[in-house]
Amino acid sequence: MSTPHRTGEATTAPPTDLDGPVPARAPRRPAARPGPSWAGPAWAVFGVLTTVAVWWAFTHAAAGASTMIAAFQPERMPGAVASLFERGVVVQDALTSLWRLLCGLAVATGLGVPLGLLIGSYRRFRWTSAPVVQFLRMVSPLSWAPVAVALLGVGNAPVIFLVAAAAVWPITMNTAAGVKALDPLHLRVAETLGATPVERLRTVVLPSIRPFVMTGVRLALGISWVVIVPAEMLGVSSGLGYEILNARDRLAYDEMLVVIIVIGLLGMALDQLAQWLLREPGPRR
Repeated sequence: MSTPHRTGEATTAPPTDLDGPVPARAPRRPAARPGPSWAGPAWAVFGVLTTVAVWWAFTHAAAGASTMIAAFQPERMPGAVASLFERGVVVQDALTSLWRLLCGLAVATGLGVPLGLLIGSYRRFRWTSAPVVQFLRMVSPLSWAPVAVALLGVGNAPVIFLVAAAAVWPITMNTAAGVKALDPLHLRVAETLGATPVERLRTVVLPSIRPFVMTGVRLALGISWVVIVPAEMLGVSSGLGYEILNARDRLAYDEMLVVIIVIGLLGMALDQLAQWLLREPGPRR
């Protein structure tokens, strides 16, 4: 028996489409408001001040047990900085280390980019070189130090060799990844238009893999900066790594800590500079 429909009452049903009922929309959450422009730098300053406070508390609490820790007290740093600058070693050693770093990166880029192009472009070459490449990139660059000194002698050459040995593999692997990620259709279009292999490389491949190469160079820069300090402890008489050994031998532990701080600050500056130099170019107006 059907129920009579009462006049004046509207029957309502959930809205439907061809696939079934339309789900109810969740209420939109209000967009998070961006913080003030000074919030990030303020928190960074707070982090630095907190670190200095912990540094001060630890060195003063443990100073009685070790003369080295006593030399690491923050209030002794200005005098150590003045002593290093009076002797004129900090700036000169920093410039020497940076020059060796750039030379090693140049060698690594000159080797890594062509090798990455070959690995990414030709499967047979990739299969053939895979065991050797995987083996070599897993060997610590510093383990080649005795070989580098024996073959190249002392001085700049073995340091540059060790930096290049550390930097070449990130550049190689990222370049190969960029080539493998390349859309084959772009190459076919260029080939259809009559482009030669050199023209395809110059106009299609290299612009497409540019972000991958940049990432590899930035990674290589960080690894190289870590490697160059112990590399400069091997038979050289200049550089930031040598200055750490020199300060240790003179028992000038406060100066040694200043050099370590300089290494960290220069590393941060190099990474920021690499981000700026290797950024993607903006659209032309």
